[in-house]
Amino acid sequence: MDPSFTTEQDEIRRTLRELLRKRSGPHELRAALDTPAGHDPALWTALADLLGLPGLALPEAYGGVGCPVADLALACEETGRTLAPSPLLATSVLAAPLILALGTDAQRTALLPRIAAGTLTATLAVPAPALATALALTCVNDGDWAGGGRAGGVQARRVAGTWRLYGEAAQVLDGHSAGLLLVAAHTGGYVRSRTFLFLVPETSEGLVRVRQTALDATRPQGHVQLRDVEAELLGSGDEQGVPESLAALGGRAAAVLACEAVGAADRALERTVEYVGRREQFGRVIGSFQAVQHRLADVYVQLQAARSAAYYAAWATGRDERVGGLALAQALEALRTAAAEAIQLHGGIGFTWEHEAHLYFKRAAGDELLFGPAHRLRAHAADRAALFTLKEVTV
Repeated sequence: MDPSFTTEQDEIRRTLRELLRKRSGPHELRAALDTPAGHDPALWTALADLLGLPGLALPEAYGGVGCPVADLALACEETGRTLAPSPLLATSVLAAPLILALGTDAQRTALLPRIAAGTLTATLAVPAPALATALALTCVNDGDWAGGGRAGGVQARRVAGTWRLYGEAAQVLDGHSAGLLLVAAHTGGYVRSRTFLFLVPETSEGLVRVRQTALDATRPQGHVQLRDVEAELLGSGDEQGVPESLAALGGRAAAVLACEAVGAADRALERTVEYVGRREQFGRVIGSFQAVQHRLADVYVQLQAARSAAYYAAWATGRDERVGGLALAQALEALRTAAAEAIQLHGGIGFTWEHEAHLYFKRAAGDELLFGPAHRLRAHAADRAALFTLKEVTV
């Protein structure tokens, strides 16, 4: 592994950081959260037009830039620093790779260029709270999370040659605003139940969507109801291997999320260091107290370890190494620690709604609810590696 960044990667990071500094400051962030979509459409357009961010990891044949997943992860590290709410995670990290992997040529040609151009947003809708399970981050993805033919989740049936969906999914990232839903549904009854993915445009009749109140407002979520909705099967209609594709996606998504969490933790620590360097108490800046220095030093060491793990996980996606779950666990813990210390060391102001410190803590807690928690991420990685499996020793 070459730990240095390429010229292109440095340019992506620099340009994106400069754009977000101008377009996604604290005031712009709060204004975006109050919009119906939960993000600023003008910022999303700028990210697409100026940087090609939605199609960064898509092939050039479909209008993308053709960069590796590692470049997208580094870009998400910058969006994580400002907690910039955008459809990037749902569209480019979760939905687009599934369309690329499972879609027919016609579906890829129709959808991926629009996603790369930023004119179409998409998301993956699975029954709550099964996103981490579906991505095989916290346990084996055997498809049971989709309902297994039992009541609940989303069910699909074929009527007069068309697929009809009914059911609901909660905690869907950008589920209230995405232009296209990739809905995971089960079909075939209890004995022959299989999980498929279906394409549901936002204009579909019988589709009801509302924005949910989420712990992390910077990660907008929606509740999706499908009331006998006509849908298009993603793929050719043969055995798709959806659980396997979702599991493969999980490792890449976890690496991207780990870099995003590292960016957020880095900014939380940076803001705290700035504050303790100017806040005075007992005639001295509080950053001069050794106890404060030690606490921040511990955060810095934890952050640097998480950054190394996240960068390695992002690089390893190109080598089909599934280490994203471990990197995500370490990054989420680093973010939670950095955010907690930020709240504590900012004193009275750190506990207020007006300050941004609580947003970083909520990002850590919200991501653990969606993709973790950290101890389950590590436990599943240990199970996959058979770390605690007893083996016979021959003498």
